[in-house]
Amino acid sequence: MARTLREVVFVDGVRTAFGKAGRDGWFWKTRADDMAVKVVRELLRRNPAVPPDRVGDVILAATAQVGDQGLTLGRDVALLAGLPHTVPGFSVDRMCAGALTATTAGAGEIAMGAADVAIVGGVEHMGHHPMGDEVDFNPRFLSEQLIDQSAAVMGQTAENLHDVFPHLTKDDADAFAVRSQARATAAWDDHDGVMSRTVVPMSVFTDEGWTLADRDQFLRPDTTLEGLARLRTPFRAGGRVTAGNSAGLTDGATAALLASADTASELGLEPSMRLVAFAYSGVEPHLMGVGPVPATTRALEQAGLGIEDIGLFELNEPFAVQVLTWCDGMGVDAEDPRLNPYGGAIACGHPLAATGVRLMAQLAFGFGQRPHARYGLTALCIGLGMGAAIVWENLRHG
Repeated sequence: MARTLREVVFVDGVRTAFGKAGRDGWFWKTRADDMAVKVVRELLRRNPAVPPDRVGDVILAATAQVGDQGLTLGRDVALLAGLPHTVPGFSVDRMCAGALTATTAGAGEIAMGAADVAIVGGVEHMGHHPMGDEVDFNPRFLSEQLIDQSAAVMGQTAENLHDVFPHLTKDDADAFAVRSQARATAAWDDHDGVMSRTVVPMSVFTDEGWTLADRDQFLRPDTTLEGLARLRTPFRAGGRVTAGNSAGLTDGATAALLASADTASELGLEPSMRLVAFAYSGVEPHLMGVGPVPATTRALEQAGLGIEDIGLFELNEPFAVQVLTWCDGMGVDAEDPRLNPYGGAIACGHPLAATGVRLMAQLAFGFGQRPHARYGLTALCIGLGMGAAIVWENLRHG
């Protein structure tokens, strides 16, 4: 029997501060699932009109699904957060697009009527679980030349982008990194701005005792072009990718509340965005950074829109050259004020599977400041050669 799909809306999104991965990081002595519990509880506290038993599913992503990120993470965190045992949950993995994949999976349930409300998000404790640390790559990948050897090292894929797009220089990448740090610093200095609205402080135990993780640890407000020019290039002798024009290894968690439009109206919620279209794409694994270009193109085609219709962009910044590649492919100026107005992962870090909700929450806040912007985009590249993009409509437009 044919059915009508329901509209899906974004109600709210939060994250922890992002901490350095390792012994010097905020979360070294904190469990990954406890970080996720914190943001889920805060999401429910901020939205008391949502009865916990109306949550139809909890979908959380993690790239390293082992240890304190193991079990079926959505169900694990739902129970630990105090949701009724009737609320199910599950975990997903699409590397850097984990939280975006959780979002589109939850949106599918809502659109089909399988759930009225869903909690989605992700967590990555890169201090406890370094990227690739517990991965056993099948030897066929290299022996049968299915992928280039560099595809397994994200920094090397970024160097590959500089090779393929030689007009995107190290100077360009460093200049983008300086802008990212400056915009993030300005966002944090705005005490009633996006960071105060989306970042949840969390008490954590460290070698010095209890402290409050309330600010991203990778912020470098004093970043200059001269300083970046002196940094070494760890992925290639004489290369172009440095720690300064890349995102740091980070721990963090995110969670967002999705609902059907009619459920939001019934409960008196005030959603900020409507999900319009989404797409995932595959590209050559050793050029994974170009993945958002075909994903963006496909999502725009589904929506019947052009890039000129998008009033705000939130792109992940694993490497500056990756964003520059997207700008080059989509015809967007890298200095465009619509692009990452609050800075990005180069400044705050990129806890892999968690990042997608950070992008969504910042886009939702940005929509509130820009009612003239009707559509926005969240997009990122994905390891092993993929890309993801979601087009959103600003419900405060006009």
